[in-house]
Amino acid sequence: MALLCSGLSFREFSERSWPIPDKYHANRYCCVAHGVGLADEYPAIAHPGKDWTSSGYDGVFEEHMTVCVESYIGARNGQEGVKLEEQVLITREGCELLSRYPLETDWLE
Repeated sequence: MALLCSGLSFREFSERSWPIPDKYHANRYCCVAHGVGLADEYPAIAHPGKDWTSSGYDGVFEEHMTVCVESYIGARNGQEGVKLEEQVLITREGCELLSRYPLETDWLE
């Protein structure tokens, strides 16, 4: 989320986003970020590499755009995983967190 600001391209965000470790890559969420709606609305920002090559498209984050930054981390054949989603408002200087529920890091232990 620290990367997000108006003027940043979707491609640049994808390429600079946190790289998913190999053991979790097979179960990754379908995109790095997406628009707000009933489904993964525009834009749906593809992961870098093969995902970007097969389904990525470029565009630019604009001021006042609202997006969800989403991830799933879980090993293939693993018993548990963690799915996180934060809704943010894009601003000139960065992004403003719209989600108000605190992250419970003690649940991750």
